[in-house]
Amino acid sequence: MDRQQLKNLQAPLKELYQQDPTQAVAELRAVGIVDLATLTCSVQRPPGDATHVIAGLHPKAGGDNSVACSGDMLMQALATCAGVTLAAVSVSMGLDLQEATVEAIGTMDFRGTLGVSRDVPCGLTSVVLNFHLRGNASTEQLDKLVQLVERYCVVLNTLQKSVSVSSHRITA
Repeated sequence: MDRQQLKNLQAPLKELYQQDPTQAVAELRAVGIVDLATLTCSVQRPPGDATHVIAGLHPKAGGDNSVACSGDMLMQALATCAGVTLAAVSVSMGLDLQEATVEAIGTMDFRGTLGVSRDVPCGLTSVVLNFHLRGNASTEQLDKLVQLVERYCVVLNTLQKSVSVSSHRITA
């Protein structure tokens, strides 16, 4: 896709959202179907598709590495969101990139999730996002590209801003 195609694709949406901000709001949803026998949970991929991603225990929590781990999936979501954002922003900027790779690395101490130590938090303790870029853009342009990806990547911003999350038990 080139710069003009992207502009043509997004211009009507931007205009609509400026005229009626309520049209810009979307509810994203995932429903996990739990399999108690295998200690796994599956979600549709993509929504409405018949295929599923199955997640289970990470090997450091007793899994056998035969299914995805939700922590790995979170890093995959971050890498793909940053990658899609990078692609759109680089096209919008008219940059000449020959290659771009986004690497998301999360660090976690499994003693927290396994209840081995109450002093160790449950969950990721740090995340690093690396952008491997090759092309005919200047250092300043590449720095600006990364800065804009950091500004517009939904998953990155959600992680950084620690959005409000609530949970509810609903009896069937």
